[in-house]
Amino acid sequence: MPQTPVPVPLPGHLTRGDGHFLLRADTPVDAPEACGPEVAWLRGVLGAATGCRLPEGADHGPDGTGGIAVRLDDALGSEEYRLDVRPEGVVVAGGDRAGVFRAFQTLRQLMDPAVFRRAPVRQGPWAVPAVSVRDRPRFTWRGVLLDVVRHFMPKADVLRFLDLMAVHHLNVLHLHLTDDQGWRVEVPGRPRLTEVGAWRTESMVGTRHTPRHDGRPHGGYYTRDDLREIVAYAEARHITVVPEVDLPGHAQAVLAAYPELAAGPAPDGVRTGWGISDAVLAATDEVLAFCREVLDEICAVFPSRYVCVGGDEVPRGPWRADPASIARARELGLPDTDGLQRWFTAQLADMLAAHGRVVFGWDEILEDGAPDGALIGGWRGDHGVRAAAQLGFDVVASPDTSVYLDYRQAEGPDEPLPVGTLVTTETVHAFDPVPADLTADEARHVLGGQAALWAENLDSVRAVDYAAFPRLCALAEALWTEGPRDTAEFVARMARDHLPRLDALGVEYRPPGGPHPWQTRPDAPGFPRERADREAELARMTERLRENRPRKADS
Repeated sequence: MPQTPVPVPLPGHLTRGDGHFLLRADTPVDAPEACGPEVAWLRGVLGAATGCRLPEGADHGPDGTGGIAVRLDDALGSEEYRLDVRPEGVVVAGGDRAGVFRAFQTLRQLMDPAVFRRAPVRQGPWAVPAVSVRDRPRFTWRGVLLDVVRHFMPKADVLRFLDLMAVHHLNVLHLHLTDDQGWRVEVPGRPRLTEVGAWRTESMVGTRHTPRHDGRPHGGYYTRDDLREIVAYAEARHITVVPEVDLPGHAQAVLAAYPELAAGPAPDGVRTGWGISDAVLAATDEVLAFCREVLDEICAVFPSRYVCVGGDEVPRGPWRADPASIARARELGLPDTDGLQRWFTAQLADMLAAHGRVVFGWDEILEDGAPDGALIGGWRGDHGVRAAAQLGFDVVASPDTSVYLDYRQAEGPDEPLPVGTLVTTETVHAFDPVPADLTADEARHVLGGQAALWAENLDSVRAVDYAAFPRLCALAEALWTEGPRDTAEFVARMARDHLPRLDALGVEYRPPGGPHPWQTRPDAPGFPRERADREAELARMTERLRENRPRKADS
């Protein structure tokens, strides 16, 4: 038999045995009723590729003799599992249904890569090498932000992306739904958000530093049922969808639809370029009513505990120049209009708390004092993560210099749209969400990490595939696997075992030797940056976090 393939992410403990189990068309599965959805998923994916029906079977006993025995074990933690494959049978034990599902993903990766196809390409039986696996996640939050605003991603492609996340034990999809360049979610009673805000007249070609436009309208949005389908599809794969609606900044699409909500003059149309608009919501009761309508709808569709309201890169110039905003700041007893940022975040947190939800904001909300209990997204290097944890806030690490997957992957001139600092597969695999100088108590506030796929330069699913893979595989291992990491072994394992799986799944990943000719973008110049320059900029951006030691704000 060939060498036992090793899964990605690497299990905590994997011991090879002798021989193999043969999966046949009539191999039975014995599982508790509670695991019915997970078994149905296994039948669906393996049945499509292998023709194995995996019929319901009788109790196979502790060794799963002749089939696959599935058990729930209270002694195991959430998402933790055991997988034992012997020539006589397979036994799967999970601490919960999610653990069973993770075990099934590992079982699938132990087989021939052809099992990842959607129809049979050869006949069985299908060999599963004898192994004993003991596995559990290092972090509870293992996510990726998917930006469907800058370039809209049709629903079917979002569902495909969820399947790819599930293969890699990722469990949070942070769905970025609104920004200056578009609005992607229906809100009853606010039809202009999708009639006007969901499309723009054209898009930039390349980065904002070489402003060229394509002259082509671009748009799209998800209906309420589309989003409910995405949520249900994710839940079946034990993935939580965390929605993001940007308030009060990144609001040009909102203000194109409802200009009366602007602080000062409203912008002319949805933003067609990248970068940050200087449009911002006014600090009025009318705007608060609008925000409440939006968040009511978001909470009705998305059951996640956390809802992200952005709070990053909020332009304060319009408030400073707007007489109504100046008057509102005085009425609220604020020292100046800059305090409206903190006030806005507190109002949004209260709206979400009324639904039993928790506000999630980027690390800028720490600068003026974040609401008690807020979840922080640390994106400005380690600075935001460190400040949040030291202040007692839970935090998700997403530093742009380590896990922003729209950033360039190599130094070569053929790299498509080389923007940002260099973030290689090795960079991502070495990522640790917990800054080394945190105390043990502070480190407990780091829930995990997530990558980001910002889509200014990702205008198709093919481009998303190229940016995401294999770096997202490296992130999955960094967040799942405990213990020291061997990046050289990971790169070798990817080439030997995992790239064939991605090939079978139809993923157009970046080849190890560089892009294919059709993956290059000579028509769209990039804007590469040196890591040292970016780190210096991040240090300046977070000076208030480091020197002023921001305090918590009352909700």
